[in-house]
Amino acid sequence: MLPASAFPILFIGATRIGDAVLSSGLIKRLADEIPNARFTIVAGPDAAPLFAHVPNLDRVIVFEKSKSGGHWFELWRKVRQRKWGLIVDLRGSGISRFLSTKRRAIHRKSAQPIHKVLEAARVLRIEDEPAPPHLFTHADVEAYADELTKGSGPILALAPAANWIGKTWPVERFSQVAIRLLREPWSPLQGGRLMVLGGPGDDKLSRQLRDVAGARSFIDLAGKADVLTAYACLKRARLFIGNDSGAMHLAAAAGVPTIGLFGPSDERLYAPWGEAARVVRGARSFEEIKASDPGFTQMLCHMMDLPVEKVVSAARELLKATENA
Repeated sequence: MLPASAFPILFIGATRIGDAVLSSGLIKRLADEIPNARFTIVAGPDAAPLFAHVPNLDRVIVFEKSKSGGHWFELWRKVRQRKWGLIVDLRGSGISRFLSTKRRAIHRKSAQPIHKVLEAARVLRIEDEPAPPHLFTHADVEAYADELTKGSGPILALAPAANWIGKTWPVERFSQVAIRLLREPWSPLQGGRLMVLGGPGDDKLSRQLRDVAGARSFIDLAGKADVLTAYACLKRARLFIGNDSGAMHLAAAAGVPTIGLFGPSDERLYAPWGEAARVVRGARSFEEIKASDPGFTQMLCHMMDLPVEKVVSAARELLKATENA
């Protein structure tokens, strides 16, 4: 039973890791402003682990679509008996109409392109002071991240994978960038270490990058670390470079200077969030790439017009801009 003073919040969040990270600041804002809040968080299977250490957490409900189409009814069945203080529905489902709650905050699509952090902020009407992405970790997670990243020298973090070949920059180019940043005398990362992130099945990409730093200076997290551990490890990096992916948003949320490589992604919506975050793309705009592949269904890389030198230059500028941070 909840204490009489508890304020129960049902937070219906995203399916994908990136979207979940971008809206995660809402939970911190609510936790900060409602001291007696108790959270029940609904998220997709990939995103659900992000919320394991939210303070005053009652439950994380893994929301998975069913072939029968009964997933919303199943969710309603799980949450219908509680009288909620607030329901935040980032899916715009309208499920709160069938639940008892004092207040509803429902996502509605914007008529104009707007960044996902601002879009989430509008749900709570805080777009004038949007909540930056924030993930909660436990001391055990931080200690494990210390163990995984122990050693000397700054860390360059790379995430060479993406959920579609169209927005995956060639791993050979990641390798060239890493060699420049870890070996050239001008770089503050010279002699440093290389950390590679990715999900299950991305170990092939990490193996292709192992020789860049050497075994003793290589931190392989691809398919080997859960999302919160990866996030904690990213806090210890000096620079992150990666495709538009969940790992990119984890890096920006962790506060590491972040360079997101964009092609068939709209940076107006999905740019990494933060003052130390940058977007780099090739010669073509998002609109030009979309015109060549309207449905984004081609199994072709749309990142080939992004040269190594442009990424190295962006890294050099960002390292300089954040040297005293």
